[in-house]
Amino acid sequence: MRINIRNLDYVILLCEDLPRMKVFYHEILGFPIYRDWGDWLEMQVGAVLLTLRRRGRPYDGVKYDGAKLPGSAGVQLAFRVAPAEVDACHFELVQNRVEIIDAPRNQDYGHRTVFFKDPEGNILEIYADL
Repeated sequence: MRINIRNLDYVILLCEDLPRMKVFYHEILGFPIYRDWGDWLEMQVGAVLLTLRRRGRPYDGVKYDGAKLPGSAGVQLAFRVAPAEVDACHFELVQNRVEIIDAPRNQDYGHRTVFFKDPEGNILEIYADL
């Protein structure tokens, strides 16, 4: 069987503390809200919807996501910006007391990057092509 997938439409982050994650992604990172259904929040990030969903929210009465492993990231997301914006983003993240993993630097693979964590320990990257 061959599946003809054309693009990634949306990404769902399973959240322990959805209100805290909403503040981070909407107010600190500035992603506009597309739809907010309480325990399901969609934000537009370019052509993709970044969705925050309360962990354990049942679908058709079935809970299938399980518990988060303590001390582990659930996902790594990378957001592309223009080269001059990497350092400006880092400055804003520091001003908002976001945990920085790796300060801005040029990588051997042709990106300028800054790595940081969201409130639930997911790894996020802002990068630009050099």
